[in-house]
Amino acid sequence: MNLPAARQLMHEWVQSPALRHHMDTVAACMGAYAAKLDPSNAERWTIAGLLHDFDYERHPTPEEHPTVGVAHLRTFGVDEEILHAILGHAAERTGVTRTTPMDKALFAVDELAGFIVACAKVRPNGLTDLEARSVKKKLKDKAFAAAVSREDIAVGGAELGALTGMDDTAHIQFCIDAIARMA
Repeated sequence: MNLPAARQLMHEWVQSPALRHHMDTVAACMGAYAAKLDPSNAERWTIAGLLHDFDYERHPTPEEHPTVGVAHLRTFGVDEEILHAILGHAAERTGVTRTTPMDKALFAVDELAGFIVACAKVRPNGLTDLEARSVKKKLKDKAFAAAVSREDIAVGGAELGALTGMDDTAHIQFCIDAIARMA
């Protein structure tokens, strides 16, 4: 599956503008990490980010998401590394261990991308002057974007940091920059 086909599938399955935006921001972060870690496979990484939640509206229960979506993607012949990363972003439900750089990056950017967007929405200049220290400060406020798992952000950052050598501040700023370029 190529990127235009992935985008078309996303638009067929996802009606929510907010969910589409989330998927686009995760794809932007994945593309940026691919450029750093696996440049020859940037499109595959971007597809993983774009499609990681494509089944969520139709199959939102923990028993279905993302396994139903992955089964559907298999019918299109989507690469197993992409499918493994999508399953790994919900390891607590799927039992799939994150082993590859793509797996670790997808998990590390998923919750964080949503949190960055939430932070940008409450700032007068949005993403323009958002810095990692502001995001880190908001992470300490449990009432802000309460549905976002701080534990997933920390675990994902640590897993990816072990691979990239980036600390949490650098990882957060890297994602802010990727999302800002997309916007």
